[in-house]
Amino acid sequence: MPKRLVTEQSQLQSFSRRALILGGAQAGVAAILAGRMAWLSIAENDRYSALAESNRVQQTLIPPRRGWIVDRHGRPIAINRTDFRVDLIPDRLVDPDHVIAELRLILGLTDDDVARVQEGLKRAAGFRPVPVAENLTYEKFAALSVRQGDLPGVVPASGNARFYPAGAAVAHLTGYVGQASAADYEKTRDPLLITPGFKVGKEGLERALEPWLRGHPGAKRSEVTARGRVVAELTTRPEEVGNTLQLTIDAGLQHYAARRLGTNSGSAVVIDVETGGILSMVSMPAYNPNSFSDGISHMEWDMLSADDHIPLMNKVLQGLYPPGSTVKPMNALALLEAGVDPNERVVCTGGYRLGNNVFHCHSRRGHGAVDMKNAVMQSCDIYFYAMIRRLGIDPLAQMMRRLGLGATYDLPYKSQRFGTVPDSQWKLKKYKSEWKVADTINASIGQGYTLVNPLQLAVMAARIASGKSLDPRLIVNRRYEPQGGDLGVDPDHLRIIREAMWGVVNGGGTGGAARMYVPGVQLAGKTGTAQVRRITMAERRGGVLKNGALPFKLRDHALFVCFAPADKPRYAAAIVLEHNGHTVRNLDTPLVGRDIMTYLFDPERAMKSLADVEPSWGGDIEQRMARQHEQWRLDHGGAPPPDAPPPPEDLPEPTEQPEGSLAEATPASNPPPPEDAGDAAPEAPVVPAPAAPSPPPAGPTP
Repeated sequence: MPKRLVTEQSQLQSFSRRALILGGAQAGVAAILAGRMAWLSIAENDRYSALAESNRVQQTLIPPRRGWIVDRHGRPIAINRTDFRVDLIPDRLVDPDHVIAELRLILGLTDDDVARVQEGLKRAAGFRPVPVAENLTYEKFAALSVRQGDLPGVVPASGNARFYPAGAAVAHLTGYVGQASAADYEKTRDPLLITPGFKVGKEGLERALEPWLRGHPGAKRSEVTARGRVVAELTTRPEEVGNTLQLTIDAGLQHYAARRLGTNSGSAVVIDVETGGILSMVSMPAYNPNSFSDGISHMEWDMLSADDHIPLMNKVLQGLYPPGSTVKPMNALALLEAGVDPNERVVCTGGYRLGNNVFHCHSRRGHGAVDMKNAVMQSCDIYFYAMIRRLGIDPLAQMMRRLGLGATYDLPYKSQRFGTVPDSQWKLKKYKSEWKVADTINASIGQGYTLVNPLQLAVMAARIASGKSLDPRLIVNRRYEPQGGDLGVDPDHLRIIREAMWGVVNGGGTGGAARMYVPGVQLAGKTGTAQVRRITMAERRGGVLKNGALPFKLRDHALFVCFAPADKPRYAAAIVLEHNGHTVRNLDTPLVGRDIMTYLFDPERAMKSLADVEPSWGGDIEQRMARQHEQWRLDHGGAPPPDAPPPPEDLPEPTEQPEGSLAEATPASNPPPPEDAGDAAPEAPVVPAPAAPSPPPAGPTP
């Protein structure tokens, strides 16, 4: 192969091609770099300017103050107050044990406080602040602030804390606030949720109306060094305070009713029969919402969880009880609507025979011949056995529903338990068995399958008092559909029943203890007792045990419904005292009802009545709770048991209620002891009781 000649011309051409390729490559790279520079300086200018600014300027969110909750007169129920607090940021901690030890010395933390903080650090995500202490004195806050540089991860701050002036008296009404959970943050990635000092509603109104109460955060801009040290404060955007929530509640009445319930486990509801507004909704005993909002300790949580009076449950909406004799006025309305003559008499001999079985009245000697009015006044069971047997269960169930039993109402709470209004179809569907005459006899005196909550009893009383189809209302600054339509009950029938309920209190009936002493005001009402247990065979042979001899959870419930003034009703109420029936305090329910109603007409007289009895209970609510907490601490060595469950972020929903307390009580074939029987025990029944109904599902969220 001939050798290629390399000439000057060929070398020049080869160099020119290489130079052209290299120059093109250089030009391409230069174009790419220029384009990238243009992109960064023009299109990405805002982004990198913000990043550069963030290296120099630190922006901190300012938690908004929550809107106040006030009563119908504008008096505060839930407010905000300035506080000093300390938080720990887990991601910034270098030596947690050293930091906690120093905080213990500076702030005077207890063993329980330290245990709570350590547990919080274990459970919290790195971005979530762990509260150490709130409501610090300025001296402690200042002492910690000067040492902040030596304690990485410690964040002292001043802010606003939620405060409930009435404490436990409004716990189940308002709920409480607390730190947002990690799950809450993951749903929205809202940086406000992990801002130290910010809290969200956890229960009750605080949770249900969170968007209304929260407000919008502000922001503070600070110039900082590369190490995070603040150089200068820049502009600040103020926060927007949340909206005020006005309730129909009367704050004075709410606090009074809570105190007047004393040491009882129970509830009280008061309704304005002209508007349907709930003036008081109390469930006692209760927890202190300030403790939950500040961060409840293990010890206090364990104490509340172990209390057989169930302070964590809202008994007004979630407690279910057989209504006992409080349904007799309603049952009498059903009889009148069916055409029964109110003057027709039934002879009460103390017993009612059904086949080979006998149902007893609370009066062993019997009431003699009684008409409808006297049957309600004296709470004669035999009259209602005989008359409701004629009527049957279905017309009775219709009247129950018309007067508000078995219903849920448009209230801002997560759950209401609507109970049971039984009829023939209900039993056939639920138990696959026919309705029996014995079932009707049980229902005639508010036992058996019938279950109601205290709010429903108050609605029943309000509808009888007003003759209107009222629904309970709680929020003033909210638009509701018009209400107060005709109840569909003959006014003459209502007049007869109101007169009978007046006689219960003022005419020698079973509720004489509820007679009011306010000039010109008389109370109408109906007492009731609800049995929560079966009578044993041993008791049937040897005598039924008195309530005072039984454990707390096996005693009968005591109930009272009322309205006033009797001649022109304005207010209606329902009081339920758990396991209080026919003990040494068997007059508690009418007395509580009397005093609560008295407060509405003559607060000074009502307060005097409370002052006469409250010292015998060991003081007011706060004093009793403080002693209970101290006694629990002493009994448990100053610390909770090692296996004490941690306090939850939210109160648990009721899934299964303890036997004999707030429970769907075993349907009793035996009528309950009467309201006026004192310690007299009822005679044992011989009719077998039907199977206990299973708990109904919680009502739909309104």
